[in-house]
Amino acid sequence: MKKLLIYIGLFTAVLTIPGCKKYLETLPDNRTVITSPEQVTQLLTTAYPHASYMLFCEAMSDNVEDKGNTGVGIDPQTFLINTQTFKYQDADDISADGPIAYWDSCYAAIAVANQALSYCSGPDSANYSAQKGEALVCRAYAHFMLVTLFAKAYNPATAANDPGVPYMTTISTSVFNKYDRSNVAAVYQKIESDLTTGLPLLKDELYANAPKYHFTRQAANAFAARFYLFKRDYAKVVTHATAVFGSANPANLIRDQDAFYGMSYDDMVVYYNHASNPANILLQEAPGTKYPDNYYSYRYGIGSEINQEYFLSNNVTGGNLAVSIYGAGPQYFNFPKFKSDVTVMSLLSMDEVLLNRVEANIRLKNYSAAVTDMNTWVSKNISGYNPASHNVTIAKMMSFYGLPQDQSMIETTLFMKRITYMQEGLRWFDILRLDIPVVHTGSPNFNTTLVPGDKRRLLQLPPEAVNDGMALNPR
Repeated sequence: MKKLLIYIGLFTAVLTIPGCKKYLETLPDNRTVITSPEQVTQLLTTAYPHASYMLFCEAMSDNVEDKGNTGVGIDPQTFLINTQTFKYQDADDISADGPIAYWDSCYAAIAVANQALSYCSGPDSANYSAQKGEALVCRAYAHFMLVTLFAKAYNPATAANDPGVPYMTTISTSVFNKYDRSNVAAVYQKIESDLTTGLPLLKDELYANAPKYHFTRQAANAFAARFYLFKRDYAKVVTHATAVFGSANPANLIRDQDAFYGMSYDDMVVYYNHASNPANILLQEAPGTKYPDNYYSYRYGIGSEINQEYFLSNNVTGGNLAVSIYGAGPQYFNFPKFKSDVTVMSLLSMDEVLLNRVEANIRLKNYSAAVTDMNTWVSKNISGYNPASHNVTIAKMMSFYGLPQDQSMIETTLFMKRITYMQEGLRWFDILRLDIPVVHTGSPNFNTTLVPGDKRRLLQLPPEAVNDGMALNPR
């Protein structure tokens, strides 16, 4: 996707040098003067994080195991990140796939959003309302990703006391500023304010040429559904998820895995993250990522045990999953989701929206609606789908998991989401949100359990954060 290079020189350095102190600071003054709403819209193409969380989020999750001494030919920097995060060590590499780069990229995106907002507040501000809306939602999204990964998951009982992340709403004018982490509750309040203010201002017609690279109303509602799931405001999850689908049948929008796995491998890796795929809601580039070229052969990834447990064993539907693992053996197991020379990744997609609505309806005791959505997923993910034999029911879920009704339904939902997003890092978000234990074992003599409340669930802030007045996360 071509981008108008409105900012040059030092601003480019801010975006491309991880760990640079300027991630929280002012944009430089050597910039082209912006005089129209169209230029602000172009500027906002850089108000999205252009780094990837997939490598380190996947490595920390329970989707991975030690596959042995692999890694021949793998990018050494990302191999190190894979190793460190699997072992819950602080990943100190500054390459584009690490936590430090993701932190920097989010704050660079926030700086652009704030710069865009400064152009939207002039005497002709009414002409910039749509741009203001996108900037606010971009700012909300980047802060949400930061507070999710670098602070404790939202808990209404403790959020007011849990350190958050600096919420940047202005353009700094000094390189000597100190920044307050505030608390998770305050950060969530500001995210919600930006999101609810910005969403109604969005105008989809502005993005006719590349709608899936911007926060359209559909994308903003998808983000809102995720945000409110973390905030435990389940009625709003349902409202925003339903707005994503509109009058369309979700079955026509989620990933049709049965059809997808009928394609050639080369076609699958192109189509999965392509704008023409109706399942993709928000796409973004991560230009420096090495993940698409290496994701299948990291030492800590999906191996024989996970393949057997989740893809070859019986599942709650009673059918065979349409999803298939590729690769000559465990060392190279992969799902055809990434083309090695394409760095576009899906940040929001229809399956997550559907399954977020499922979980919200379970929490709200709207069981019939939840089961209906579950079976929409089943219809697109089971080979030779037969509703009479493959559809899930409450009794079927309780029998399979041997748990009470609500818990069995939640387990089914998490299973569906886990299968869908394997190797994309999204499982880690459910682990954080629900405080799910994770066991990692490896050779030689490595064995650790990430227990509920474990301090290692929080990524460590970059070392430079101390110089900016922030306390690091405890270890």
